[in-house]
Amino acid sequence: MTSRTQKNIKVENKHPTVGLVNLGCVRNTVDSQDILGRLERKGHRIVDPDKAEVVVVNTCSFIEDARKESVDAIMDLVRLKKQGRVKKIIVAGCLAQRYGSKLSKELPEVDAFVGVQSLKKDHGQEALSLTPSHYAYLKICESCFNRCSFCVIPLLKGRFASRSVESILKDVRRMDARGVKEINIVGQDITAYGMDLFREKRLAGLLRRIAVECSAIGWIRLLYAYPSHVTDELLEVIASEPKICKYIDIPLQHVSDRVLKAMRRRITRAQTARLVERIRRKVPGVFLRTTFIVGFPGETEREFSELLDFVREYRFERVGVFPYSREEGTAAWGLPGQVPLKTKRARQRRLMEDQQEISRAFLESQLGRELRVLVEGRAPDTKDVYQARSEFDAPDVDGMVYVRSVQPLRAGQFAEVRITGALDYDLEGELVRC
Repeated sequence: MTSRTQKNIKVENKHPTVGLVNLGCVRNTVDSQDILGRLERKGHRIVDPDKAEVVVVNTCSFIEDARKESVDAIMDLVRLKKQGRVKKIIVAGCLAQRYGSKLSKELPEVDAFVGVQSLKKDHGQEALSLTPSHYAYLKICESCFNRCSFCVIPLLKGRFASRSVESILKDVRRMDARGVKEINIVGQDITAYGMDLFREKRLAGLLRRIAVECSAIGWIRLLYAYPSHVTDELLEVIASEPKICKYIDIPLQHVSDRVLKAMRRRITRAQTARLVERIRRKVPGVFLRTTFIVGFPGETEREFSELLDFVREYRFERVGVFPYSREEGTAAWGLPGQVPLKTKRARQRRLMEDQQEISRAFLESQLGRELRVLVEGRAPDTKDVYQARSEFDAPDVDGMVYVRSVQPLRAGQFAEVRITGALDYDLEGELVRC
């Protein structure tokens, strides 16, 4: 699947120092680790980008904002190259895959555009990590089984592909041996795992195997579950396996039947409601993170109000809201009724304002509760306050638990905390024991 536009990328040093700028989602983080791991094995020394002879930018082009961030990062490096501080620039990832030929003409300062990496069934992840040592991301599949009308992922990544069970378990054993405390299982749609290899969903069975392999690992977190692929067997495993976080990231995108059909989501509002109710019933105490798209072509004020009402009724613990991004090559590109950006932004704000109230009320309901947390480190500019996450807080996207403790705590340590305060998206607590 890799697209390659390359010029002469020789440098004077046979093994120049290499730095990497990682953009986009956590799946890109795994890809960036693999890029650096392979370069390191070839003899290159990995350094900070501002000290490197060769800089790789692993880009994202999922939506317009991601493309802008990627182009801005490239232009920053172009300026450094003109100053003589960088010798070579290599652009990798989705932006290079999608626009490499065009950009190679517009940005002659870039030495190579190398596109996305193809997932190989039996290959493991590189040992090099771009995350703190106490947590890691584990990619089990690539691309998506679904063809949502707004999404470019299948165009960029190709056909859905799962990794073999043994290659995944090998990575888990390695992470466990080096003392990782939390693994975050990622993929565009992890709930479709195995459908290409076995013609059936095998995530539940895989999770049972992973849990058996874990000794040091205390948390197994699931990210990006496609609604129509969530099975009762999967929910039973989440509910019964202590190491699996009672946290499910399940992007719903909308609830209006007309919008869902136009999005090609293969689910209705009624089915969505039943799914949420089934998850909460089968996994008591579960935290649900979801995302919604506002301003999809043709979305009326009435359909947006329907979405608002749904969020108010089902009161998700975590919600992200994104304005629809019109993506060339997708089925939704030519749909009539494109919603003005001003309207999309206004709807995004209205939904997030409602969700902020829901989040605040929910966090206040946690007062007095004892939670197990994973310490991230000392909070900046404090003496006895530490940043931590509960099993209900995914790295980078969710809130923090700020723990007051006169006893020194270290990153990667589990501790029990009593919740004493609630902010808009974060909690405050006091150490009980560790």
